[in-house]
Amino acid sequence: MRSPIPDYLDGALQSVAADESGAPADYIPELAGADPDRLAVAVCTIDGARYTAGDVGVEFSIQSISKPFVYALALADRGFEAVLEKVWVEPSGDAFNELSLDPETSRPLNPMINAGAITTNSLAGAPEMDAAARHERIVDGLSAFAGRRLSVDDAVFESEMNTAYRNRALANLLRANGIIDEDPIVAVAAYTRQCSLSVTTEDLAVMAATLANGGVHPVSGAPVVSRAVARQVLSVMATCGMYDGAGDWMTRVGVPAKSGVSGGLIGALPGQVGISTFSPRLDRHGNSVRGLDLFERFTADMGMHLMEVPPATTTVIRSDRVHHAPAGDVRVVSLQGALQFSGAEQVLRYFVDKTIEEHRIALALVRVQSVNDVARRMLLEVIRRLSLEGHEVFLIDPDQVIPDPDPGTGGSVVVLHSLQDLLPLWRRRAAE
Repeated sequence: MRSPIPDYLDGALQSVAADESGAPADYIPELAGADPDRLAVAVCTIDGARYTAGDVGVEFSIQSISKPFVYALALADRGFEAVLEKVWVEPSGDAFNELSLDPETSRPLNPMINAGAITTNSLAGAPEMDAAARHERIVDGLSAFAGRRLSVDDAVFESEMNTAYRNRALANLLRANGIIDEDPIVAVAAYTRQCSLSVTTEDLAVMAATLANGGVHPVSGAPVVSRAVARQVLSVMATCGMYDGAGDWMTRVGVPAKSGVSGGLIGALPGQVGISTFSPRLDRHGNSVRGLDLFERFTADMGMHLMEVPPATTTVIRSDRVHHAPAGDVRVVSLQGALQFSGAEQVLRYFVDKTIEEHRIALALVRVQSVNDVARRMLLEVIRRLSLEGHEVFLIDPDQVIPDPDPGTGGSVVVLHSLQDLLPLWRRRAAE
């Protein structure tokens, strides 16, 4: 069976493709020339399954999406206390490049605005590192998040450095207040190199999923940062990641996020999934217009708001057994827990990866406490596709956790109260 998730992602891209509002960032010459019609989305679950649609192979500079990951490296390398002494965690309510520091402490208000990001860049790696060694630490660290070696786009770096007047002013302000110790020009160059790393949409989804997975890379299983660091970063992303629109974003979308002026946008939903989109058309805040629309759709369609958190279960598939009977064998797949997107995706992937030889398949929901809307739709789509492949499908649902179980066009399902109800059903069919 082929997964329906890529089909859904294709449909989501088509739903926003006609929106031609916004434009690529024009204050950085190398970004101004980006193809405004590029559009991509990638999803990575915390156990490493990846789904993509659109221009996912196109590389672009990471820009401000680098900020949460370098913040993670600074926390890991210097410790929470040392980093918080230099960069605070309060939403600024200002634009990302605002010339402002905390009036009492002179610290940048958070690591997601440029003043804070220039500071966290200086805190990555060991204290004795020079700028070159610190840059290597940052490249190594972000490459570990992505699961592949990343490199700097030199053309983007030169283009940004030629127009980095405001960042130079910020660095001078930081140096004058004792927040950074190095030459402001060196600090700006280091930060600009960080922002000039080339990534793909799929890279960003994997990086976001690493944060969502408590700092463990979802594909390799290798730890990148500690769970405590990942939690801190996600918390700051939730409150500060979308700058002066963070409150509106959190109420409407509800996913810790970060945007970049090259058109990238990531969201990391703890314990579930990392999502990234790419579209260079930006709004007046510097956020991707179509990326924002896509994330709003994902929240509406898949119940991904951070505040919608049912009790978690570690293993969705409780058992998989073949029951033998005179009327024919039936494969019974028993599920458990409170099912949402991540759990339903495990069930979906099980049937995608497994060759089912039995004609009859039963999904048993006896130990399932609840099924949210997206999980319901995904399970019914599994039933529909199994039906289209010629299987006879039964749904054992004593508590009716899936109301109105209509699998849609081409699908059929027989709803039973218990597995024991199969035997009299087969007897009646045999008699007919």
